[in-house]
Amino acid sequence: MPEKKPSQPENEGKRMQVTLRDIAAELGVSHVTVSLALRDHPRISAATRKRVKQKAEEMGYHPDPMLSALSHYRLTSKEKPVQATLAWLNPLKNPEKLRQHEEFSQYWKGAESTAQRLGFHLEEFMTEELSLKRMDTIFKTRGIRGLIIAPLSWETTPINWNDLPWQDYAAVRFGRSRQGPLLHFVTSSQVSNAMQAVEKAIEKGYGRIGFVGMTSPRRMFSAGFLRAQQELPENQRLPLMGYEGNSLSQHADRLAKWIEENQPDAILTDYAPLPTMLGELGYRVPEDIGIATMSIHDTPVDAGIDQNPEEIGRATVRMLVSLLNEHHFGVPEIRNQILVEGRWLDGSMLPDRN
Repeated sequence: MPEKKPSQPENEGKRMQVTLRDIAAELGVSHVTVSLALRDHPRISAATRKRVKQKAEEMGYHPDPMLSALSHYRLTSKEKPVQATLAWLNPLKNPEKLRQHEEFSQYWKGAESTAQRLGFHLEEFMTEELSLKRMDTIFKTRGIRGLIIAPLSWETTPINWNDLPWQDYAAVRFGRSRQGPLLHFVTSSQVSNAMQAVEKAIEKGYGRIGFVGMTSPRRMFSAGFLRAQQELPENQRLPLMGYEGNSLSQHADRLAKWIEENQPDAILTDYAPLPTMLGELGYRVPEDIGIATMSIHDTPVDAGIDQNPEEIGRATVRMLVSLLNEHHFGVPEIRNQILVEGRWLDGSMLPDRN
């Protein structure tokens, strides 16, 4: 008969969960100090934060995933009372212009509603009125650690971005502009949106689809258009009509020549006044040329892509709150991007030709 092995204590061989109190006991500090240090709270000195993190790593501390899940549930299961403020930095020379753009107004709407649902208050700060150094003082006085950088453009006021100690903040920006710090960002999925627009134009019976748009690293619509062209016969692949700067009006002669040489029956564009320009060149929309826009907001074109700007605003706040919860502060070594898919809207300027 086999010899019965002596029973082991229930916890023998199992790794015990290291707690905040265990770390605190080792260091001779309170568990509250440990908790704040692990969250990089500015109330705790940099030296203490470093010492706590080193000891936590030595002891094999990891947050309890079940407690984290419970905390997330409590945060998202119902509307919370306001706990903290998130700062929305408006960088325009004329700050009131930002919300005059329907698309950017929808960014704010989505961001504000999501911040409120997650227990935050979203407050706007104007770089035209306050320097970043002054903002830093205000943010630290009020305990603001989460920042959203509103869209940057040619209308942005001159800003010395180095005046803000980014290592003290979690920050997310809208769009892929190279101005300012290279932060995590949220933007529309412009490549897939342009591909979707080409597919819809083909479905509607158009065979010579062109693209008229700005050539800028911030704009990726043309990349999506070129990718979609690879699925077309070579004789249907029209060259891009790209332009530099903020206006196509100075390129009217080039546009006229491009239309004459390529004979498009539909044009996809990110330039809102294009219908007016086509009219001035003697073309009727949509009788002669159909038009679809890459962004249905802030344009007279009624067919094209809704970039879902309200969802872009919501996603930005969710990303920022995640950074705050995970204590990710400063300019990241590796940027993360969230791309929000757009949706197609039918309109009279791109009627069905089948």
